[in-house]
Amino acid sequence: MPVYAYRGVTAGNRSARGMVDADSPRSARSKLRAQGIFPTDIAEGRARLPLSEHLPRLNLPQFRVPDLDLGLFSSQLATLIGAGVPLVESLEALTEQIENERLKTVVGQLRVSVNEGSALAEAMANHPHAFDLLYRSMVRAGESAGALELVLRRLAEYIEKRMELRNRIRGAMTYPVLMLFAAGAVLGVLLIEVIPTIAGLLEDMNQTLPWITEAVLALSNFLADWGVLLAASVLGGLLALNRLVQTERGRMWWDRFRLRLPVVGRTTRYIAISRFARTLATLIGGGVSIVQALEISRSVAGNVVIARSIDAAREAILSGASIAGPLRQSGEFPPMITHMISVGEASGELGAMLEKVSDTYDELVANSLDRLTSLLGPVLLVVVAGVVLLVILSTLLPLMNLTNAL
Repeated sequence: MPVYAYRGVTAGNRSARGMVDADSPRSARSKLRAQGIFPTDIAEGRARLPLSEHLPRLNLPQFRVPDLDLGLFSSQLATLIGAGVPLVESLEALTEQIENERLKTVVGQLRVSVNEGSALAEAMANHPHAFDLLYRSMVRAGESAGALELVLRRLAEYIEKRMELRNRIRGAMTYPVLMLFAAGAVLGVLLIEVIPTIAGLLEDMNQTLPWITEAVLALSNFLADWGVLLAASVLGGLLALNRLVQTERGRMWWDRFRLRLPVVGRTTRYIAISRFARTLATLIGGGVSIVQALEISRSVAGNVVIARSIDAAREAILSGASIAGPLRQSGEFPPMITHMISVGEASGELGAMLEKVSDTYDELVANSLDRLTSLLGPVLLVVVAGVVLLVILSTLLPLMNLTNAL
């Protein structure tokens, strides 16, 4: 059944727009009128795809569906399937409920594909920007095992945990970034506007500038003369670093450097291990084979050094060995993790043990981020206060000299 995008007005003279499933435009209009919507414009959904659907033709980056919408979709679909509603009807009901226009269009197209006989995972493969490899693999395993409801609930829980981790990281970085931005704005105004004006007045009155003022004035003149070139150099350096990181050797060097940083390196390692453990636990719990689960989870870790250790574990499994041995030999995983994984393999409860590992490391990430924030806050405050005090002194001392001269 085709999907139609519509615009219209309600009985209360309010504008309305969305998607509707119907056999023809006339049927779509009748269906909308029955809902109290009077359509002014109707077109088949494929003719009005969101920008993210046209991006593959333009070879541009695609828009991802937000985790909040994807998690809600997974939870609602699991509830409908658990209630005995057929998959096609469940997708039709969700098409009318979803507020995100991009996801609404995608789910409408999923319904069409499933109604034509495709499996849900195969239909999702046509929309990799909305459903990544992990999601599709889980759904494929759930369909094969007849446990799609359970898999969708696991996916909803996984997405929720992923959102919590991302929000913790963003929350920890918000305060330092805002402080640096505010301090930079204040210093910029003082250096470019205030101090040169005061220095000019003193020079016109043949007054000697204090050494602090001369130093800050020299910095102000340097920024005025070379600020654009300096900013361009910094931008060029960042672009060059980004190009370097895109290469295999550059990525390896950068990821190893991040892991070796004091304080920050430990937090980076905790985040990578938490992502890996939770992803692997979710895949194993969803019925995905251990080899395929390791192949998918390596990319979720977000660190090439740790990904190589995971590759070694995957090769070991293909050779008949265990996972814990290669991870222990790599030296990138703490002994506690390799021991818990070894116990999970021996007891046949690897998925449950990995869940405990991921929960433990989520707490470690939270504690590490809290400590990092509590450390960065005072350090930044002292540094910014010292710089601002220096600039203020360079401003007040000339003013005092100017007052004495007057």
